[in-house]
Amino acid sequence: MTRILGLIDGSPYAQSVCDHIAWIAGKTDVTVELLHVIGRRDLASEPVNLSGNVGLGARTALLEELAELDAQKAKVSHKRGRLLLEEAKARLQAAGVQNVETKLCNGDVVETVQEFEANADIIVIGKRGEGADFAKGHLGSNLERVVRSTNKAIVIASRAFKPVNKLLIAYDGGTVAMKTVDQVVRSPILDGLGCKVVMAGAETLENRKKLDDAAVILKAAGYAPDVALVQGSADKVISETVEKEGFDLLAMGAYSHSRLRNLFIGSTTTEMIRSCKVPVVIFR
Repeated sequence: MTRILGLIDGSPYAQSVCDHIAWIAGKTDVTVELLHVIGRRDLASEPVNLSGNVGLGARTALLEELAELDAQKAKVSHKRGRLLLEEAKARLQAAGVQNVETKLCNGDVVETVQEFEANADIIVIGKRGEGADFAKGHLGSNLERVVRSTNKAIVIASRAFKPVNKLLIAYDGGTVAMKTVDQVVRSPILDGLGCKVVMAGAETLENRKKLDDAAVILKAAGYAPDVALVQGSADKVISETVEKEGFDLLAMGAYSHSRLRNLFIGSTTTEMIRSCKVPVVIFR
């Protein structure tokens, strides 16, 4: 039984999260826990500077009014959260997924995920959240934090689900990439998909051997993979391959470098998630 933790918010991606969970459920038996987290900033009013010429009585009355507003805001946030979860549960049950539970929590998303992920095999999250700038293609503010914080496999849902038939594996020959190939061949969810392995880099004997090693593992598991070694930056090579060849799903490892290093050179993982318009499954 595959246990799925699905993160639900009020963004357009929430329906897609449910549809991706339903796709997984069509491949293997699942139990689902839907989680909606009400952030601290969703519960409290903006801080107000009461220093200055506000009298004590007026200040006390204002603080009481702000406290009442916060209580009302919290009540609305909880009611909204319950509605979002019930709608998501109904969507999954309509798709034939029956083992669905819901959880409504207050706090930080990452801390809450860490609390609930122990019993999960897969986390499903939307590529963007309610606060993302959709016009500029910004990722959700919590996405990278969640991916970095967990050792679970993560499915990052695209804005709208479409049937998954072709899998692209982003590969660099490193330890994390080899683990990704190993996870692919072990996954019943990915079994039977058309498959291609793409490596961004120079045409060298070493790089070609790394690609061949990946192909051997996939062939032994029953795949018939294409392989390609393409000159260029990884994010550009992968996103162009996805677009031109019509892949439905990208599989990759994640964040093999430190946060400090990424401050200076950026994160290839983040850029590929941002630029590819298909769902991404990340193995750690």
